[in-house]
Amino acid sequence: MKLPEMHERLASLFPLESDIPEDVRLLAPLHQRAILLNGEMRIWKGETRPVHSAVRVRKDDGSLAPVELGSVPVTGTAEADEALAAAWAAWDNGRGRWPTMPVAERIACVENFTNQISARRREIVKFIMWEIGKSLADAEKEFDRTIAYIQATIAELKRLDNDNSRFQIVEGTIAQIRRSPLGLVLCMGPYNYPMNETFTTLIPALIMGNVVLFKPPRFGVLLYYPMLESFRSAFPAGVINIVYGEGSVVVPHVMASGKVNVLALIGSSKVADQLKKAHPKSNRLRAVLGLDAKNAAIILPDADLDLTVKECIAGSLTFNGQRCTAIKMILVHQAIAEEFLRRFCDAIAKLKIGMPWESGVMLTPLPELAKVEYLHACIEDARAKGATVVNAAGGAAAETLFHPAVVFPVKEGMTLYRDEQFGPVIPVAAYEDVETALQYVITSEHGQQVSIFGTNPDQVAHLIDPLVNQVCRVNLNSQCQRSPDVFPFAGRKDSAEGTLSVHDALRAFSIRTMVAAKQTEASKKLLDSIVLGNKSNFVNTRFIL
Repeated sequence: MKLPEMHERLASLFPLESDIPEDVRLLAPLHQRAILLNGEMRIWKGETRPVHSAVRVRKDDGSLAPVELGSVPVTGTAEADEALAAAWAAWDNGRGRWPTMPVAERIACVENFTNQISARRREIVKFIMWEIGKSLADAEKEFDRTIAYIQATIAELKRLDNDNSRFQIVEGTIAQIRRSPLGLVLCMGPYNYPMNETFTTLIPALIMGNVVLFKPPRFGVLLYYPMLESFRSAFPAGVINIVYGEGSVVVPHVMASGKVNVLALIGSSKVADQLKKAHPKSNRLRAVLGLDAKNAAIILPDADLDLTVKECIAGSLTFNGQRCTAIKMILVHQAIAEEFLRRFCDAIAKLKIGMPWESGVMLTPLPELAKVEYLHACIEDARAKGATVVNAAGGAAAETLFHPAVVFPVKEGMTLYRDEQFGPVIPVAAYEDVETALQYVITSEHGQQVSIFGTNPDQVAHLIDPLVNQVCRVNLNSQCQRSPDVFPFAGRKDSAEGTLSVHDALRAFSIRTMVAAKQTEASKKLLDSIVLGNKSNFVNTRFIL
């Protein structure tokens, strides 16, 4: 199929408004005017920003128009300062109700919140689907995985706190060592997993006793409206405050205040660098960052091509390739490059493209037209430097629907060789010596994951040993991915700072703190009085069931 024909086909996939199934419709545009500040739902009367769906609808004249989802407040630095003040008061130099609350009570608050948002699953899932174009099935998975993550976090915190409930006696010193909160956390999540990735930092930060300023992503903001009342009622005033407005304005302003103790960001390394530099006291700032990635797949000459193609399709095109863990560069041995490309392109041609509510859909509309323009620019840059699009109609687009493009051979100097494209364009390069593929990973600015496809244990082992010192996860005959959430999720170089998993996240947002005394009779009596009288929320031997 030629590009013009594919363009017409893609345009025809957008529905008439009357064709949208009743059960996936939003009842009406949501014009949000409430913002959560200091435990109150404030009515915003200032500037607002319209929110449009990734989905377009066809008009009677054949034109395509964006679906209006509603609007959100555009607050400024004054509101950011108010949110800072509320959070700072709730923290109260570590004396606030939330940071001094018993762990079991904080857990109960998080459970209350979780139960409330679970009751609004359908509404939240619809907003995820409509705003960012994620398939309904994947939006449901994102919600359910988030709830499972919260439940796993609660279970892990119970285990951690119970393990720390005993006293230690070493060299004449009695001590109890627990984990205490760090202070004020600025939390920002990405648009591609606007709920799940955000909550993997937000929930651990809260449950460990920190107070939070939360800046929703630009795409995927309306889904938080159904949660505002749950945040308000489940947590003490000021513990969580939501900041809207232009991120480039309000976020540097917040950082420049010097009141942020932890920056939790899932985003770009460039933004992270700028925000860290904006903080006036860098030694007081802890950063928990999930950043860029350019994960490579290295396909060895003896790879099982059926398996390899299947995994590379899922790895490079799940949610249109808009995942930090996506395979964004394929390095295939030249002996099998032609056969791999043939099978890979055939598999892409069979993928279902359509609207996010359609059953079995794999490729859906992108959240913004600017991404379509960027992907086209990447393709044209590669073409100008000697590459070609090897799959039929690759790169064809109609508004926000973009047909995947397989670009080969991609070489150093092309944008696609090093840049994280974050979309349905798949660069492929052939190599003769496996050292070439290894050098690609070594010289990359990123170091999150890599996938190795091969069956020869000697060859695979030869790659594993150097690669584990370049990336934080080596996947054997499988796509790059984050799950299971109990496994470490980290990155080297410009890909991350800190480690996230259910276990590690609790530690990322807390610090080991101890109360110690000399092993004397007076100390024993004092500690007994504190513990038996339940006088301290820190020094205690309570067990959480």
